[in-house]
Amino acid sequence: MRATIIFIGLLVLIFSCKPNEPVSNSEMTSVDKTEIDTIRIQNEELEYEILILEIGFEAWLATQKPMTYYTQSTLENKNKFYVSEWNRRANSPIQYGPLLYSQPIDYQYHIDYGMEVNYLLFMYFEFFQKKYKQRL
Repeated sequence: MRATIIFIGLLVLIFSCKPNEPVSNSEMTSVDKTEIDTIRIQNEELEYEILILEIGFEAWLATQKPMTYYTQSTLENKNKFYVSEWNRRANSPIQYGPLLYSQPIDYQYHIDYGMEVNYLLFMYFEFFQKKYKQRL
């Protein structure tokens, strides 16, 4: 069951981080908490959506530093590193196993996803490392 949830969450991450144009500060995203431990970020105008389905993530996120603690450039730099390492592991299923790193993440470095997307992606990586005792 845990692997299925991770797989669904990763698929959403992979296919949803592709806006047609950069996100500007005036185009705010909305967060909709649809279920317990489900966080949905979407911007219908730019046609992207991230859905994080991970047991315990929402409660853990509430205990972390707020989004305003970070700058967007800091989060983007950390996400570049994490996505790069994640994709390296996803492309080496024999060495790392396909259950945790089932799919590569299509995070395009030249696209401005905005502060909220970068914050939640970074926080998911931090949560993932703690929960599954991984070090990206």
